[in-house]
Amino acid sequence: MDALFQMQSNELSTTTQKDKLFKDAERQWNTLLSEKGVPGRKVDREIYKSILYNLEIRKVYLDSKLSLDKFSSIVGTNTTYLSNTINKYFGCNFKQLINAYRIGYAKTLLDGGDCSVRELYSLCGFASKSVFYVAFSRILDMSPLQYLSRRRHPVEI
Repeated sequence: MDALFQMQSNELSTTTQKDKLFKDAERQWNTLLSEKGVPGRKVDREIYKSILYNLEIRKVYLDSKLSLDKFSSIVGTNTTYLSNTINKYFGCNFKQLINAYRIGYAKTLLDGGDCSVRELYSLCGFASKSVFYVAFSRILDMSPLQYLSRRRHPVEI
């Protein structure tokens, strides 16, 4: 799962980023509801927008100590509502969502040549190298070194 509305942090002011994100989130929300064919609750929409804001703009996933409890506090809801919203509207659980954002960020760093593979895990919010490698491999079906190798020497089909 890629970040839904990836923006560069220096691209726009924080207020403008937030406004743009919320407009994009409303469109995405309406698309999700029409695909599911069920009305969404207003509280779910607000939690959904807050999740996106905190992941896309504030990049809270870079905190290696981020937990469901801590994120629910940041979002302004309880763990049950947060977990249900993530499951229902993102199609995954909390850990999978956070890892997807962290691996997306790792890909950005690798693509930009901004860091070495050895320091990558800590820059992306992982507490350990082994957990980073497992998540990277699970999401991209290759190790970070394989990813780098393919970026440098793409395979032609």
